[in-house]
Amino acid sequence: MNDSQLIAILASIVLQASPLIIAVCGEILTERSGVVNLSLDGSMLMAAMTGFVVGMKTDSYWIGFLAAAVVGAIFAAIVAFGSIRLGQSQVAIGFVLTLLGDDLSAFLGQNYVRQTGVVVPRAGIPLLKDIPILGPILFNQNIVVYFAILLIIGTWWWLNRTQAGLRLRGAGERPTAAFARGVDVNRVRYAYTILGGALVGIAGAAYSLNVKIGWSDGHVRGFGWIALAIVIFGGWSPIRGAFGALLFGATKALATALQRAFPEVSVVAFNAIPWALMILVLLAVGSDYTERFIEAMPRRWQRPLRRVLRVSPPMALGTAFHEG
Repeated sequence: MNDSQLIAILASIVLQASPLIIAVCGEILTERSGVVNLSLDGSMLMAAMTGFVVGMKTDSYWIGFLAAAVVGAIFAAIVAFGSIRLGQSQVAIGFVLTLLGDDLSAFLGQNYVRQTGVVVPRAGIPLLKDIPILGPILFNQNIVVYFAILLIIGTWWWLNRTQAGLRLRGAGERPTAAFARGVDVNRVRYAYTILGGALVGIAGAAYSLNVKIGWSDGHVRGFGWIALAIVIFGGWSPIRGAFGALLFGATKALATALQRAFPEVSVVAFNAIPWALMILVLLAVGSDYTERFIEAMPRRWQRPLRRVLRVSPPMALGTAFHEG
């Protein structure tokens, strides 16, 4: 493998991970506010179908992305309304919406299977795309990749460097204390759940318009669950979440390379590698054995290892807040 082939593989990993990064950032915003949106898989399927079909009908991928964002926002708004206003289980609502989105996308999209539509074009950034190594990997891509990169930076900055981000984290960590300081906790949760859902919708359309171009039944099935797993792996941090998405993309590329090298082995075995890796990673960040491993390390290594390997969710995640 020469240098140009390696760069092409790395660029492909970034391209394939970008929709997942967008979904992860959206779910981080939602969960940091205290709401768990488990409808991601169904939402992404509906958004992928809607974005592709609307883009094809209007001959505009921009309108396709907008329609997908609306679909994702509607799914998320149902989760928020059902949990905040009606006091129902966020988990139950999310599961029902996942099943609904899966079946509904298959039914409404059945006439558009394997049809051709609009595709997001490549748009290299002048000067930056000519930077050795990094240029072809990061800056000779398209708007989806650039949006994902900006979203990582913007989400981190919003969460950690703004008053609005502080209110958001307060709603997810200590809603009673945040309310006492004048934060409308439920309004914050509505806003960030819907915003996060819109980003998840954009992520779904990013697959059908940019990565897995087109539509078929179950087109992005499973990717919503992967996004949820990466949120946990990333410790509800957009930067760590982005690394998790890139890791998943790398394992997908590895599975493809192994399939080519060993054609006699069933493709199912190689396609299972990314899923198995994610399970192992989740076990690693949430297991007591991990803590024992950290304690066995030299003291100077324990703090950085604990920061990397141990994660904790927002304290009020999944709990209802009642004013007064």
